[in-house]
Amino acid sequence: MLGIAALHLAGQADKMRTTIRDAQAYVDERGGIDGLRRRYGKDKTFAVPILTNAALAGLVTWREVSPLPFELACLPQEWYRFVRLPVVSYAIPALVAIGQARYFHRKPRNPLTRLMRAVSVRRSLDVLRKMQPESGGYLEAVPLTSFVVMSLAATGRSGHCVVRNGVKFIVDSVRPDGSWPIDTNLATWNTTLALNALASGGEDIAGAKPACLDWILECQHRVRHPFTGAEPGGWGWTDLSGAVPDADDTPSALLALAKWRDGATCLPADQERIREAASAGVKWLTQLQNRDGGWPTFCRGWGKLPFDRSGADLTAHALRALHAWPEFAPPPRVQQRGFAYLERVQRPDGSWEPLWFGNQDHPDELNLVYGTSRVLLGYREHDRCGTRPAQRGLDWLANAQNPDGGWGHQTSTVEESAVAVEGLLCDPEKRLQTVISQGLEWLITRVETQKHRETSPIGFYFAKLWYSEELYPVIFTASALSRAERCLVAASSRCSTSSRSSG
Repeated sequence: MLGIAALHLAGQADKMRTTIRDAQAYVDERGGIDGLRRRYGKDKTFAVPILTNAALAGLVTWREVSPLPFELACLPQEWYRFVRLPVVSYAIPALVAIGQARYFHRKPRNPLTRLMRAVSVRRSLDVLRKMQPESGGYLEAVPLTSFVVMSLAATGRSGHCVVRNGVKFIVDSVRPDGSWPIDTNLATWNTTLALNALASGGEDIAGAKPACLDWILECQHRVRHPFTGAEPGGWGWTDLSGAVPDADDTPSALLALAKWRDGATCLPADQERIREAASAGVKWLTQLQNRDGGWPTFCRGWGKLPFDRSGADLTAHALRALHAWPEFAPPPRVQQRGFAYLERVQRPDGSWEPLWFGNQDHPDELNLVYGTSRVLLGYREHDRCGTRPAQRGLDWLANAQNPDGGWGHQTSTVEESAVAVEGLLCDPEKRLQTVISQGLEWLITRVETQKHRETSPIGFYFAKLWYSEELYPVIFTASALSRAERCLVAASSRCSTSSRSSG
């Protein structure tokens, strides 16, 4: 539907009649507007922008576009979670811009609602302006920024500073081949994942990657964030101005800093800087914990819509980070509540569902391999792999192996096979060695044949948008093989010690 609307808005409909006809047949086959609404359910974060684009292109009437209460953006940020917004926490810019577009093109019949929205236009635009980062891109995301730009332009405000800055961001983000990424980049996320993978192999990252420390510390957010109202101390996914601190990138940064701290060549002056950053990061992460014991992505207490709920993968990641910094760790009950949450959300078959990653071939688009593997790492760090939840998770992961030795729904992928192997290496009883060996053989074969760089759509983005990341297969494979090597070295050392003792 977005593609059809784009071709119409770009004035290419006559030239692309066959393409549009085939695309429309696809849309009709899946239920058209009703099918779109079924796909997104109560969450209007993406269904309304898609229909807004269609309305701007003249393909549907504005009656089909649900009104969004943009006046609620004028409330203090700390109130947002209490007013039951119809969009997720990060989508306030869309709420304002698209809500105003719907208001301008189809006024509400209720005179009180019409008056309230009329007096809220200017003030909510001020909120939108204050939320816009220096780069002009909300969340450094082209889709979100584009929806804002088009919606405001459609109300006659193409000269507004928000639109001008947004257009500049969109133009600056285009790739040489004419495409756009969902996000500008995942620099912080990928860098911390890579450092953790290198450290898993025993590399002293403090000596090997000295320039990375300053960069990571500079990526930490030092002031209250204008977008979500987040307190200082967290990390986002990129070093660019549109990033927002979250509960996946912050744990990854804290784990990387812990590995740096433990490096043999870490300087005393760097130790102090690292400790200061870690203290603020742990505090930030602890305060984000939801009442249910789990961790959400951006904002505590936003649990009404799927994206804003606590996630098993996020919770396990947060628990790993807290364990890495015991001197700053919160009271034990925080971790206990986290594991209680993980136990409650474990599926009957023993797997865990992640919030952020999916598999496009799974009937429900879930990536249970990723979720289960990442949760098991949390159990390993806290020496809980012998517990029943962890054992059930290990059994599920072992049984999910494909006949070729890899993992993935229907087709084995490098990303899922690598995280699965690393998760299975948490097995404390070494009862799954055959499964692990087959998985390692599958991975090693991919490396030896230069197929370990092949990417698969693994990203489950904010509204069922898929992406692949070229560094994921490399990082995940390096992390799994490094962990396997260390386990083999440790096992060999134990055998040698036992042999000498027996002698």
